[in-house]
Amino acid sequence: MDREVVHAELRQAGTTFHRLLESATAEDLRRRSKGTRWTNQQLLYHMLFGYMVVRALLPLVRMFGRLPLGVSGVWARLLDVSTRPFDVINYLGAVGGARVYGHRRMGAKLDRTLAALHCRLDDESERELARKMRFPTRWDPFFKDVMTLEEVYRYPTRHFDFHRAQLTLSAQD
Repeated sequence: MDREVVHAELRQAGTTFHRLLESATAEDLRRRSKGTRWTNQQLLYHMLFGYMVVRALLPLVRMFGRLPLGVSGVWARLLDVSTRPFDVINYLGAVGGARVYGHRRMGAKLDRTLAALHCRLDDESERELARKMRFPTRWDPFFKDVMTLEEVYRYPTRHFDFHRAQLTLSAQD
């Protein structure tokens, strides 16, 4: 694994996120995004939350990665069955998160989250990065049936880039 590629992806996402936050007007933030029920501010929070989720996923992959794939397969199937409640919680989480953080605090939260991911990535052994587990593929189009820890580190930037295209900010590049 080329860790610097992942570090560069995380840095680029951070730079882009700050640029989006700084250029967004109050009207932009209240405007609906494309293809979601969220406003731009809520979608920006959801994009941030993708990185926060990864911090929670890392210990799960390390734990399940030590067990046979079938064990995480049972977990993934249980989560797939709960997709409907997950979708509601996912939607409401972004609505509430955008209110709690607001666009002014989102950048600092992303910075802290990315800093933690950078540090943790540097500490991972190649063996840990190769650990894998099954994921609930109905929860997110970027979850694959089986993902390595390395792929989990790369997931939030793919998620970020996808949702970035749904923003309807007037000054978006």
